[in-house]
Amino acid sequence: MSKQQDSKAFYDKLKTQLHDTASWPSEYLYKFIVLSNPEKVKQLETIFDSMGAVINTKQSSNGKYTSVSINVKMKNPDAVIAKYLEVTENIEGVISL
Repeated sequence: MSKQQDSKAFYDKLKTQLHDTASWPSEYLYKFIVLSNPEKVKQLETIFDSMGAVINTKQSSNGKYTSVSINVKMKNPDAVIAKYLEVTENIEGVISL
């Protein structure tokens, strides 16, 4: 299975789970890990700018990585997935949790 097929299957499954477990609009917690580079953290913040998101960051114990938690109200599962795709397309090396 190709990486693109794996990605599509992952997001299809996520969409189903989101439909089944929440009523929309709903709060959603995104979690990402990036290299501890202020520019990468700023890129993440910019993607969620003007959405009323609460963003928390924490550096790893060795300082090499930064975890970024973003709590934001989303209108539906499609909007949640669109943000994941926007992040992965625009920020190199980001890990979505």
